Amino acid sequence: MKLKRIIIYPKDIQRITGRSERYGRKLLQQIRFELGKDDHQLVTIHEFADYAGIDLEQVEEFID
Repeated sequence: MKLKRIIIYPKDIQRITGRSERYGRKLLQQIRFELGKDDHQLVTIHEFADYAGIDLEQVEEFID
């Protein structure tokens, strides 16, 4: 049984959007701010999908 990741990283966002990894870092920072998270807190795949307006299943296809 393969375990699935629940955290999204800038490299994942790069694969999904086709933008740079730097864009992914900035987007994660913006999502943390919008959700009221501290800088050390992680963003889940579900939170990213909700924020970006992308279906969760589509996001999961890009996650290793």
